Amino acid sequence: MELVGFIAVVLLAYLIPGPDFLLVSRYAVQHKQLGFTAALGAQSGLCLHMLTAAMGLSAIAAQSAEFFIVIRWVGAAYLIWLGISVLRKSEQHQIVQDELQCEDACTGHRRAFVSGFLTNVLNPKAIVFFLSVLPQFMDPTADVVRQILILGVIDVVIGVLWWWGVVWLMQRVADTLRKPNIRQWWDRVTGGLMLGAGALLARNGVE
Repeated sequence: MELVGFIAVVLLAYLIPGPDFLLVSRYAVQHKQLGFTAALGAQSGLCLHMLTAAMGLSAIAAQSAEFFIVIRWVGAAYLIWLGISVLRKSEQHQIVQDELQCEDACTGHRRAFVSGFLTNVLNPKAIVFFLSVLPQFMDPTADVVRQILILGVIDVVIGVLWWWGVVWLMQRVADTLRKPNIRQWWDRVTGGLMLGAGALLARNGVE
């Protein structure tokens, strides 16, 4: 396996902000632990893709164009729903307080985990990564399942370290982002980006 090249590609992929970055950032601003929970959900989604690829189900699904169309549309609908929810909150001038103080802690963490999990599970790019990108760094003469698991674990571990840094950074600016006028701007930007990501995903599904 070409570990150096694989790690470089994984780092580049994490450096390019996606829906999971927006989601983890928003939860991290609310509370550090919620940010970590959302990140754990996102990485759990990657683990599901890794195990699916290892079992060969992804290879089977790759033969079905309908499968990717369904995943793309469901993922797009979920991102658009998230974006609209955030934008509505911004327009209503609702300032989100520390979620651990506003609701039961278990409910807040459950929502953060599920949101992070679904964001990655319903992301076709994650499926494509394990189907087409990851095999480029594998030795075809060696145990395929073992290599998928090793590379997948490396991806997840790098992601955990990356999200720790993101949560730490967002906590440094959390007080500023919680200010009413800044918070409204932050909601509009992140909500608009989520909405745009969902629209772009839906457009790609039509083409």
